Amino acid sequence: MDQTKEEHPTVIVVGNEKGGSGKSTTSMHLIGALLHAGKTVGSIDLDARQATLSRYIENRRNFIRRTGVELLMPRHRGILPSEDVDRANAKERDAVAVAAALEEIGAAADFVVIDTPGSASNLSWAGHAYADILITPMNDSFVDLDVLAVVDPEAYRILRPSQYAEMVWEIRKQRAMRDGGSIDWVVMRNRMGQLESHNRKAVETALETLSRRFGFRLATAFSERVIFRELFLEGLTLLDLKDPDTGIKLSMSHVAARQEVRTLMESLGLPAVL
Repeated sequence: MDQTKEEHPTVIVVGNEKGGSGKSTTSMHLIGALLHAGKTVGSIDLDARQATLSRYIENRRNFIRRTGVELLMPRHRGILPSEDVDRANAKERDAVAVAAALEEIGAAADFVVIDTPGSASNLSWAGHAYADILITPMNDSFVDLDVLAVVDPEAYRILRPSQYAEMVWEIRKQRAMRDGGSIDWVVMRNRMGQLESHNRKAVETALETLSRRFGFRLATAFSERVIFRELFLEGLTLLDLKDPDTGIKLSMSHVAARQEVRTLMESLGLPAVL
């Protein structure tokens, strides 16, 4: 699939082979922010067995039906992995399914956001291969740093890249050979504490070292906020709360969290929210 800027949407892949890193929350807020920026958006859920992003969007549809509030919606598809027992056939079927969904969804979209599984899979590999921007959310701790590399626990020295980092490296090479394109890899630090700590500084130092070695850039995203979990049940994003018809009164915490979304969009070089 030839991905030229003139004919195809910008594809944003949210990937991390570790569960609980905030991939689906990140995906939904990217979708919402792009919609509020006046862009047409498609979304693909490659983790359709767990289906967190798909449920988020279904909750959004239910909110519209229940309240009559007109919310912006993406065109969405969820893809289940092939059940073919032959591994080669399954891999090929998964790749074809991703390509077909991207062709269909992307035909009328400025952006396509792809949410990937929290484990290695054919679907994850196939989705990553189309990334123009790859966002890897990670909780700000050494527990989650191993999605990128194995780190010496005493000296915080980088011992070797993780399987995920090696996958991204291979996909970047394949992308360059396929169409001369590049992947802007962004590692996004989630759930950062408000106070400085020795652990936080050590994680920051390790990430800066890894960024130079692996060729990604760093972005700061979301603090730990209850509001993200509350909004999931309604299918809302923080940017929807500026509409008083949603019935949710804005608090200072909501305003601060919404600003985090805007700041993330700016750091990614994505369109400003209207």
